[in-house]
Amino acid sequence: MPAGTGKRATLAMVAEAAGVSLPTASKVLNGRGDVSDATRARVEEALREFGYVPQTGRRLPVPTRVVDLVFDDLRSPYSLEILRGITEAGAEIGVDVVVGKVPAAEPAGPLAPEHSWAQRLKSSGRQGLIVVTSELSLAQVEGFARAGLPLVVIDPLNLPRVEVTSVGATNWSGGLAAAEHLLSLGHRRIAFAGGPLPASCSQARLHGYRAALENAGVPADPELVLHGDFQFESGLEMGTRLLSLPQPPTAVFAANDATALGVLEAARRRGMRVPQDLSVVGFDDTVLAELATPGLTTVRQPLHDMGRVALRTLLRLIAGETLDSHHVELATNLVVRGSTAPIADRGAR
Repeated sequence: MPAGTGKRATLAMVAEAAGVSLPTASKVLNGRGDVSDATRARVEEALREFGYVPQTGRRLPVPTRVVDLVFDDLRSPYSLEILRGITEAGAEIGVDVVVGKVPAAEPAGPLAPEHSWAQRLKSSGRQGLIVVTSELSLAQVEGFARAGLPLVVIDPLNLPRVEVTSVGATNWSGGLAAAEHLLSLGHRRIAFAGGPLPASCSQARLHGYRAALENAGVPADPELVLHGDFQFESGLEMGTRLLSLPQPPTAVFAANDATALGVLEAARRRGMRVPQDLSVVGFDDTVLAELATPGLTTVRQPLHDMGRVALRTLLRLIAGETLDSHHVELATNLVVRGSTAPIADRGAR
């Protein structure tokens, strides 16, 4: 019986609930290594559920599940919101989350176990790995598979193998909504200040933007599409280039909030007012969007929920469950603030 039913649990009851033999349950209880990760996860879950107490009367601690969470950039509000979602979910379900940065890509070909990222994590007791907005090499992904280390990627910059499990948002729909909003305000010279060209999320936002223009019968101008690296400095550089064109845009859709703030700064340096002279839309809806002056109209990604879903998905993989889909996308929505206005309302400079 589970804890709290008044009947003392036995190890045999735990083994039956986990679908394993009594010797296997004993191996897990005593920390033996010759048990698969999926079996260990089932037995540990049953031990927790039953509140198992050995015959000595002393409740044995169940080994804590530990997963790794790695970022390319830990400074951005985007990363911090993802981190908050994962660590809060971990605290709720009894999983320790170890946070770090993505190491340099490993060379292709056979990897010595002592030099493999996956083997280092495995030998440290990690049961799985979540990687956020990073580019993974095929050698790294294959290393995780060889080590039996489940992997979930959030907003991947690339997917070396289609079966890599990922969590993201509806980037195409978000790009479509951003451009449609600007079109509804009368803008026709709408620029796109994007992220890295190979990044799948940036490509999806670009395609959504282009679809909105096409649906409205507005020709796409190649000189209004630029790519950077999701940083403020890149947004400033792209904004400066766009606003220096002989026919500058009247609106800019930036592929994330940090880039949008760079565009706002480029406009300020040229003496342009937002939204009177230039409308700007971002993507993410981080704290930056609320703190911007004026407040930034942006496409909201449910970053906190994406983190929670990523951790729960990883735990399903660790337990050996079969997923309905390798790719999960959470819905985005447009948040309108003060950085956008109808083109007809632009006053004289």
